[in-house]
Amino acid sequence: MRNVLKDKSFRFAIRIVRLYQFLVSDKKEFVMSKQLLRSGTSVGAMVREAEHAETKKDFIHKMAIAQKEINESIYGLELLKETDYLSLSEFESPRMDAIEILKLLTSIIKSTKTNMNN
Repeated sequence: MRNVLKDKSFRFAIRIVRLYQFLVSDKKEFVMSKQLLRSGTSVGAMVREAEHAETKKDFIHKMAIAQKEINESIYGLELLKETDYLSLSEFESPRMDAIEILKLLTSIIKSTKTNMNN
């Protein structure tokens, strides 16, 4: 069975690695890009950890961490755009991917909590 969140978070991590490489080599930006690299790649890592959660509570906890990391990634992208390291076109596509992942995570967390309470 295909895991949409797992696939999207992995593809997002690849985009963030490539964006980091661009920011370091072409824009000579080393600080904000490093933080974006950390948050952007940790989303998929937490989703992978959640696959093997020991309990439903543990699953929700790991998904909530992924949710915080994707939100931090959106912040990092916004900051890089507003400080002119990213153009609007370079910013918009990864931002839309991140928002889609955020919506998926939020939905999964809510439905898991609802299922636990029923």
